[in-house]
Amino acid sequence: MGKSNFTSNSAACNSAQTMRNFVWIAAVCALVLTGCATSSITNLTTTRQPRNTSGVYPVEFAWDTDQSTIVSESIKPFVVIGFDFYPMRPALDIANRWETVIPVPADKDFVLYHFKVEYQYRTFGKAEKSSKLSPSYRLDLTEK
Repeated sequence: MGKSNFTSNSAACNSAQTMRNFVWIAAVCALVLTGCATSSITNLTTTRQPRNTSGVYPVEFAWDTDQSTIVSESIKPFVVIGFDFYPMRPALDIANRWETVIPVPADKDFVLYHFKVEYQYRTFGKAEKSSKLSPSYRLDLTEK
């Protein structure tokens, strides 16, 4: 019986090597699609504020990102204190800055908080959800 061309040992049939090549190509594509997108949350709130009679205190942060796929209408920032979320609003006439007020009980001398930004970003299909968390911050209340 002669040699059959139907069952040759070609590199295309080497499934392990083909799979390794596919994984490398997928990893490179993922890196290119996500790029080197960076984002940072900068706390603009002072660390000390004088105690006031209203019991609410302003907090503000700036969010800088170079991720061009973010759906700007989907951005929802919050101040998080324990399990409580306080929605924030854009600062007037200043891009990428957000502000709100947070309550601090009269019997507390400080409050620990962090910021959370929820957003959507465009992909090849539908928009995906993501979020960014800041580190924790401390706001100390002082007597006038």
